[in-house]
Amino acid sequence: MKTGYLGPRATFTDLAVRALFPEGEAIPYTTIPDCIDAVVDDEIEVAVVPLENALEGTVNITLDYLIHEVDLPIRGEISAPIRQHFMVHPNQLENWRGRLTAVYSHSHAIAQCHKFLHQELKGIPKHTITSTAAAAQYVAENPDQAIGAIANELAAKEYGLVIAQPDVHDYNYNRTRFIVLSKKLVALPLDSPIYKGQKTTLMVTLPDDRSGALHQVLSAFAWRKLNLSKIESRPTKTGLGNYFFLIDIDTAIDEVLIPGAIAELEALDCHVNILGSYPYYQIQAK
Repeated sequence: MKTGYLGPRATFTDLAVRALFPEGEAIPYTTIPDCIDAVVDDEIEVAVVPLENALEGTVNITLDYLIHEVDLPIRGEISAPIRQHFMVHPNQLENWRGRLTAVYSHSHAIAQCHKFLHQELKGIPKHTITSTAAAAQYVAENPDQAIGAIANELAAKEYGLVIAQPDVHDYNYNRTRFIVLSKKLVALPLDSPIYKGQKTTLMVTLPDDRSGALHQVLSAFAWRKLNLSKIESRPTKTGLGNYFFLIDIDTAIDEVLIPGAIAELEALDCHVNILGSYPYYQIQAK
């Protein structure tokens, strides 16, 4: 099976793919839309892309592309711990603090390491790039430049860099959720030690100008004792003030409770799409 992910090699998405799909071919893509389009165009069977970070919130490009551009169900989810390290080329390790001219990383990683960058590298330009691993790769390809990258430990090993300052993230608890997208059902292992349970994700659009509509939506789940692990509003892109809601339910879709809730919502003139009912996994921090 061919699995696509946000590359290059040694991104956090690559780490998630290695944990969930240890066998098969993993193919890196430059951007999240490129990765998702590869599934649509049948270049690969599965795409793994980041959806949400515990500190920075939703990865908007993933969600917007999934909602507005393609029609792919969510087949699985895996969350992974995020540890950010500052790394340089071995040629630049000596006296790097006084010589550094730029720092490269993904925009989320730069935001997650604000304290380190502000206190230790104040005034040094920060440049965003498509992924943390791409930043590490860029530093490796420019050994004569006094530049550094923020990325994970695997990226340092993959591209021959030296970790000059470990654990430069602002908060110790940080995780990212990644989703598995595929046209066809993917056989994910339910006996895996990182398997945690089942989820169902719904997209709900409320009726126009009805007072208390959101309260009624939540009540449909509450009296059925369906636990909601997340609810998030996103613009429909049809006009200012128009939103839909993404709702995560902590159980697999069944024959009674969730279909009953959906029927109740539709009776309230809500529009409901099932984005997926799937297993979720969690990589433990070391």
